[in-house]
Amino acid sequence: MDDIEKIKKEMLDKKVWAVVGANPKESKFGYKIFKKLKEKGYEVYGVNPVYEEIEGEKLYKSIKDLPVKPDCVNMVVSPKRTNPIIEEIADSGIEYVWFQPGSFDGETIDLAEEKNLKFVYYDCVLVALGE
Repeated sequence: MDDIEKIKKEMLDKKVWAVVGANPKESKFGYKIFKKLKEKGYEVYGVNPVYEEIEGEKLYKSIKDLPVKPDCVNMVVSPKRTNPIIEEIADSGIEYVWFQPGSFDGETIDLAEEKNLKFVYYDCVLVALGE
């Protein structure tokens, strides 16, 4: 088992997740991922400064506004939004980050490595959870 597979398994065993880019629009991946994690029994917090809630669940403006420290953060935003949040994740002492396809670039991966984060990229959490 390579490192990414090992980290992926560790992450899927963690129960408290934040979804950055959680979105009330049903067509968006931020919505689908948020809902799928909840369906699978995870405690999930949505982060999106633009929206207030998803189906009655409060969304938070940033990682630091969350009421609990998540075990994992799932990124569903563009790299230009992802990169500044990596700092916030590292400063919050969160170890695990899952970069959805389209949420990262070379700079993102360099930053995540620099901050000693454990991360998965190129994989979709929906596929990993068995969509």
